[in-house]
Amino acid sequence: MKISLIGYMGSGKSHVSKVLSQDLDLKLIDLDHYISLKNNLTIPQIFEKRGEIYFRKEERRLLEEILVHETDLILSVGGGTPAYYNNIEMINHHSESIFLRTSVTTLSQRLLKQKSKRPLIADIPDGDLPEFIAKHLFERNHYYAQAKFTVDTDGKEVDQIVAEIKALL
Repeated sequence: MKISLIGYMGSGKSHVSKVLSQDLDLKLIDLDHYISLKNNLTIPQIFEKRGEIYFRKEERRLLEEILVHETDLILSVGGGTPAYYNNIEMINHHSESIFLRTSVTTLSQRLLKQKSKRPLIADIPDGDLPEFIAKHLFERNHYYAQAKFTVDTDGKEVDQIVAEIKALL
């Protein structure tokens, strides 16, 4: 079984995927980490040195490689991954996709603490972050909503989210 977790940055994809992969005894691939390994650069370094267009092409290529060649795994994809090319269709075709839906308030609280590690928001003033997230989320929700399943994450511990995912599958 292939399970892909999608959602906005800060929605908990990385953390939930780690716990879910241990719980189900499935291999875990974090797409951003995989891209970093393949390029020998961090995601911020890729954005800085090669640009977002390069990153999105590489993301698409490696997403396809993983989904076509891997069998049983948990795949955690970047927040923007479903919104580019036909990535969401590929994710849905090759895996059980789960959207981790998280409110703007929760995302803002989490992302304020992680801004320096997030190239898309690193230069946004703290006070403008909630508005940026709300606008960005609105643009991406069309893609996230195409996931086969949706799990609301606000106010839930990771174990509760994992239990909900297992019940859905």
